[in-house]
Amino acid sequence: MAASLIDPLPQAVLPAGIRSRFVDTTNGQRMHILEAGDASGSAGTVLLLHGFPELAFCWRRLMPLLAQAGYHVVAPDQRGYGRTTPDPVSYRDPVEPYSLLRLAGDVVALLGGLGLDSVAAVVGHDFGSLVAGTCALVRPDLFRRLALLGTPFAGAPALGTRLAGAPEDDPIHRALLALPSPRRHYLLYYAGPQANQDMGSCPQGVAAMLRGYYHHKSADWPGNHPQALEAWSAEELVRMPAYYIMPADRTMAEISAAHMPSGEQIARCAWLSEADLGFVAAEFSRTGFQGGMHWYRSAMRGDMARDLGLYAGRQVECPVLFLAGAGDWATFQSPGALEAMSARLAPTPITPHFIAGAGHWLQQEQPTAVAERLIPFLSR
Repeated sequence: MAASLIDPLPQAVLPAGIRSRFVDTTNGQRMHILEAGDASGSAGTVLLLHGFPELAFCWRRLMPLLAQAGYHVVAPDQRGYGRTTPDPVSYRDPVEPYSLLRLAGDVVALLGGLGLDSVAAVVGHDFGSLVAGTCALVRPDLFRRLALLGTPFAGAPALGTRLAGAPEDDPIHRALLALPSPRRHYLLYYAGPQANQDMGSCPQGVAAMLRGYYHHKSADWPGNHPQALEAWSAEELVRMPAYYIMPADRTMAEISAAHMPSGEQIARCAWLSEADLGFVAAEFSRTGFQGGMHWYRSAMRGDMARDLGLYAGRQVECPVLFLAGAGDWATFQSPGALEAMSARLAPTPITPHFIAGAGHWLQQEQPTAVAERLIPFLSR
């Protein structure tokens, strides 16, 4: 189905200095981007890649700070999201366009559409961290620095590593279901056929569902005290909150409803206003969530491991920065991932930096603290 034509974002929903427009990329996409700063400036371009369930709009609080430091800042709605993919994606639609290499290819094609021969840095958050890391891994000529937010990326496997089975077939899923209180892993849920309907047609409405979801994974929720897990076992994984290891009989919308903040908490939430939440909810109400969930489907059936296997033995050549919220479980959800990233991704070890007062949405929760770490890294 041909994509519907849709307008750029109205300026009224954007902070001062941020612009919305479309770019015709070199692989045929009409990609929606947010942009700040002067494209002709000498500091260079910083590319920001969002995760799930977010949009280019999630960078709105960080973009002006980078632009003030002299950078040209570009944040796209990635494939399957927002105004880049304005029509709903169906669970029956092909998964192949959402593989990790295809998503990284979209970023390269965006650079071509922008007329850029390189960028100062690519920055990724959540699943966008994996896309950003892949960009730096496979095209060191285009991406001069790499910053990963929240989600570790260990890069390509060592040369000679034998591919394991698909993550959807991992015995951990049976072990979680066999617990006295049966659980399921959120990745398996997102890759399943019901998640989009559960979240997009939930009784409380998309805005309330997202408010509960964002709150539950933020530093505002008092239960977020992440720590390293000792093993990839059901007994260890259940130490994580329900947004990662879900009660088997609950949907994500039901979990979000159970962790809905109070009216007083919402009023105190400086990083996500009701107006900003309303815009994000309207976008997902139009598109649904399946476009982003196709990323998870691809990963869970093993496409990501096969994509990275092509680059076995290769490391990222550029400088790497890793930032995470001190209250973000994403850093520890896969035992050993942080250590594997430090040891394997680049020729020199990577030291993680943790941002106080931030959970999973650190670029929204603590944009100034992120900028204070990111700008010196960019300018070195």
